[in-house]
Amino acid sequence: MSDPRAWLNGRFLPLSEARVPVLDRGFLFGDGVYEVIPAYGGRLFRLDQHLARLENSLRAIRLDPPLTRAQWQEILTELLDGETDQAVYLQVTRGVAPKRDHAFPAEVRPTVLAWAFAIDTALPTPVRAITHEDIRWQWCHIKAITLLANVLLRQEAAERGCQEAILIRAGRVTEGAASNVFAVVDGVIVTPAKGPHLLPGVTRDLILELARDLDLPCQERDLAAAELARAAEIWLSSSTRELVPVVELDGAPVGDGRPGPLWRRLHEAFQDYKRRFREST
Repeated sequence: MSDPRAWLNGRFLPLSEARVPVLDRGFLFGDGVYEVIPAYGGRLFRLDQHLARLENSLRAIRLDPPLTRAQWQEILTELLDGETDQAVYLQVTRGVAPKRDHAFPAEVRPTVLAWAFAIDTALPTPVRAITHEDIRWQWCHIKAITLLANVLLRQEAAERGCQEAILIRAGRVTEGAASNVFAVVDGVIVTPAKGPHLLPGVTRDLILELARDLDLPCQERDLAAAELARAAEIWLSSSTRELVPVVELDGAPVGDGRPGPLWRRLHEAFQDYKRRFREST
């Protein structure tokens, strides 16, 4: 997949040849949304949940879905390269407008782009994280392409030798700069409840399903920054990284500084779920 194929506005072409006009509102305003969907064994993973989130994001920015779910499935499957572990990135913007104007153009022809890339789903490397005040906007439940605040937060973590920034708003955890957050507090798996301040993660929801299947105590509720600081385990989840243990937070070890027993159980359950998904073809 050195130069993967892309799908741009109705046709397949090499990704290196994909071009959009400079007047595209995604380029000028970040006026668009995106989705990332993993694929295992040549099959898109939890596709309906990802497309439902895409449709919710589109509705939130007042764009109609440009394709049906069946059309998305056909196009995205065509982009996959064999049966290796991959992810598909897709993006929809409000398209090209005749002039640069903040208000929506009278006629909208969305720009639709998608391509696939390889992902590494080997045993995840434990990570270090920092906490940071959540400086982003108020509608983080929209998977918008306007990610400058997330980029700056993730870069600050990198400059401090860490891999993620866990965000705090009014004393409560929201999510990571590019992930959802779980913490084990007094033996209970806790993740912030859904709302406008965090993205409703598809992997997040699956982790909760698996935890309940294992009869592990879990809660969706406010997670105070003070609880995070004393948590026995902290995890990050995302579509491409799956479930990653945090072993250091703000320079202090999380628990004993090693991936914890509940993370191991959920990681194994996730891998078993994937194996059954592959075998169901």
